[in-house]
Amino acid sequence: MSDDIKITVTEDGPYKVEGRVPLGEQSIAVNERGESIEWQPTGDFEQKKTYFLCRCGKSGNKPFCDNSHAEGFDGTEVADRAPYAKQAKRLEGPRFTLLDQEDLCALARFCDTHQTVWDEVEKTDDPEVAAIFLDQVSNCVSGRLVAIDNATGEPVHPQRDPRISTTQDPAEECSGPLYVEGGVRMVSAHGENYERRNRMALCRCGQSGNKPFCDGTHVKIGWSDKD
Repeated sequence: MSDDIKITVTEDGPYKVEGRVPLGEQSIAVNERGESIEWQPTGDFEQKKTYFLCRCGKSGNKPFCDNSHAEGFDGTEVADRAPYAKQAKRLEGPRFTLLDQEDLCALARFCDTHQTVWDEVEKTDDPEVAAIFLDQVSNCVSGRLVAIDNATGEPVHPQRDPRISTTQDPAEECSGPLYVEGGVRMVSAHGENYERRNRMALCRCGQSGNKPFCDGTHVKIGWSDKD
């Protein structure tokens, strides 16, 4: 993938997105029990070569920046830069191993549908359980959860094209993080590259304690991008 496709975290300001990365919206669809079951595309924004996405949560033109951060936003990046594989805990099952970096949790709750993924990984010798397990892990918006195929030692990742989505969580009556897919390069405000990930969830409510990544605070405070 070209390095021209990238997200730059600006100092105490927005995310600068370059390279004509498609921008859309996705919403968490739930079943009759209110459990998260899939991501449902709900719209697209006009495609632009470069655009700036609000990071402070206060823009009047969300998801785009309108310089509201200038009123006093502390966007200091505090997330640990160590590689995911070194930070994640490992839970080994008969067919798959689950990697879990808990501080990346964005509270989308796909991991709790059916049995939890932490219970299921121990039963992945059952093909039906394994299929459900992989689907739940794949829907983890933040990349907190990764499944490793024990036979190959490689992550099980569906192919994803580069794109960014604003997210909605109707069940919790709030808006969620920026869902970044496809290994888009991300650069810190000081010019350092973050590890490229298949999936990332970036804070856009401005209140995460793990900036620039989402930590689920948007659910706790009921943040909405419609306000």
